[in-house]
Amino acid sequence: MKYLFLFLFTAIGYAQQTDVVDFLNIRCVVVPDAESKSVKGFYSIDFKILKATDSVYLDGINIQISKVEDQPSYKIEATADKIWITNQKGFEVGLEYTAVFEYEATPKKALYFTEDQIWTQGQGKNTSHWLPSIDDMNDKIEFDLSYAAPLGQTIIANGKVIDKHLPADHEVSSFDMQKPMSSYLVAFVMGEFDKKELKSTGGIPIELYYRPNDSAKAEPTYRYTKDIFDFLEAKIGVPYPWQNYKQVPVRDFLYAGMENTGCTIFSEAFLVDEVAFNDKNYVNVNAHELAHQWFGNLVTETEGIHHWLHEGFATYYALQAERAIFGEDYYYWKMYQSAEKLMDISNQGKGQSMLNPKASSLTFYEKGAWALHILNETIGDEAFDTAIKNYLTKHSFGNVTTADFVNEIKRASTIDISSWEKDWLQQTAFQSNAVYVSMLKSPFITELFDIMKLREMPISEKKNILNRVLTFPNDFLGQEAILQLQYEPWDEVEMLYKKGMLSNNLYVRQAIAQQMDKIPDSFKADYESLLDDDSYMTKEAALMHLVANFPSETSKYLDKINKSEGFQDKNIRQQFLAYSLATRNYGTANKELLVQELSDYTSNKYSFEIREIAFGYINQLALWDAQTAHHLVNACTHHFWRFRNGARELLDAQMNDSSFRKIINSVYSTMSQSEKEYLVRIGFNISEAKK
Repeated sequence: MKYLFLFLFTAIGYAQQTDVVDFLNIRCVVVPDAESKSVKGFYSIDFKILKATDSVYLDGINIQISKVEDQPSYKIEATADKIWITNQKGFEVGLEYTAVFEYEATPKKALYFTEDQIWTQGQGKNTSHWLPSIDDMNDKIEFDLSYAAPLGQTIIANGKVIDKHLPADHEVSSFDMQKPMSSYLVAFVMGEFDKKELKSTGGIPIELYYRPNDSAKAEPTYRYTKDIFDFLEAKIGVPYPWQNYKQVPVRDFLYAGMENTGCTIFSEAFLVDEVAFNDKNYVNVNAHELAHQWFGNLVTETEGIHHWLHEGFATYYALQAERAIFGEDYYYWKMYQSAEKLMDISNQGKGQSMLNPKASSLTFYEKGAWALHILNETIGDEAFDTAIKNYLTKHSFGNVTTADFVNEIKRASTIDISSWEKDWLQQTAFQSNAVYVSMLKSPFITELFDIMKLREMPISEKKNILNRVLTFPNDFLGQEAILQLQYEPWDEVEMLYKKGMLSNNLYVRQAIAQQMDKIPDSFKADYESLLDDDSYMTKEAALMHLVANFPSETSKYLDKINKSEGFQDKNIRQQFLAYSLATRNYGTANKELLVQELSDYTSNKYSFEIREIAFGYINQLALWDAQTAHHLVNACTHHFWRFRNGARELLDAQMNDSSFRKIINSVYSTMSQSEKEYLVRIGFNISEAKK
């Protein structure tokens, strides 16, 4: 009967467990093993019974109980997705209990083992793959976890380090969390890191991590972090709710960033040097994930229908932080770009309500931010800020619905917002008219729209206006002016292009680099100067167009960029290698070294961003060999689905080539089990490989 009871409880009691039991505190020593890609845990949980029951459960996906402490009054057993704690005599209402056990798991998701790091990503319902916990966001628990790491490895996790000790060849770091949180926000990273330390104006310790060999990127990557922190705390009006704040970049992360409580993990693709900062910096992601510490972490949605309360708010407040740092024009430019995407989708009849739990990220993030922008304008800053403060204060460390937020707006303002609720929360269509009126409050946007109206005008009639725009140009207005020159006769626009170049505006020059496919001889020297700009996007585009237009001077251009790496994905270095290998008389003595370097970048020693570019060049140059073919099969087993799917498409195409199949045959025996299994799954002939 016991198993029948468990089945019935699973079927009818799952949704009600928060009414039955309150899980109070989880303590665990987590021991990850990089070699076996597994984890062990020495686990203890305190819980209070709210309603009469003889069984409660934890979520635990394929977690095996390896040992149970002597607890004669109840049993602890694992199923495929649950850990059941059953009291034969029944748990008593109002009493607190403690369960203690040891477990083992080999997670298929949520805990990732990369080349030299271990990290987690639990958003959704995934933490239970490596830590017995509660997938329901409505059950908030205090987590006080310890982690065992090999000597020399750093552990970064939620909370404050309160103890470190050295049993055997490991260091165990114990972290204390003072407040409860949802299980999906539990996180840790293990690897080799250095850090820089700051303090917010309010005294919150801030730890900013980076790999030791990325020390030169620390300042540009984390630039404005204290400004962002101080701005958000002041703007939101509620003190930062956790003991400290940490940020750590990891390799092969699944998203731009993840707002784990007090411990943001983000993609190391956002690690930038001084030049890369101009093209794609970390500022927006930095601000977005920090805003989540209030919106999502301090107050958490009850269910997916209210997901915009996380993402729309984090997007909006990140834009407010950027507005404070980069100015009004920048803010309205980003809002305009967002509106363009949303209007396009809406005009196709694909708009979505923000209360649709299956809506796209564009809806939750961008439309959510626009909804808040319009609401703020409708009721005014004072009422809006008061409502936000009251909303967060009233529901701190709890769960919220859209109605909870709307009620606080109505309490803080006498202005009727019923139209806003209908237009922005319920409607699927994007409210383009309201957005247009709002954007016209920006003099910059008004001028931008005026210039955009010139697009269909003959160049002879708008030349003087564009000339004025390119005189000490605004970044965005200047780019629009250059855009309108693209298909005009050269003799009509040469002067305007030269003026754009002479402006020394980085983004105007970048627009020229990217759109000018045909470079006239009279503009050659001007265009060549783009290779000196402080922009990797400009350098990459300029090199491509220069080589295409003046192939006889390729060597000169390659010499110019020989020492440049580019972004984290080594875009410039790999472009240099590809062009060098494709240029017959360039670097002849070093061809083998250049091939080897490009081939090495396909290895899992490097991030998927680097590997993706390398595979593209290897394929274009037909440089497949045993090493790169093996690396491609390995990529087909990668945990990041976009990279993995791209690799699989490329492998499928190559497997149609008999010579490539022979290469695969030659290295099959050296492959890992997962690599072999994938080849078998796509129809690879094992018997042929064994010959």
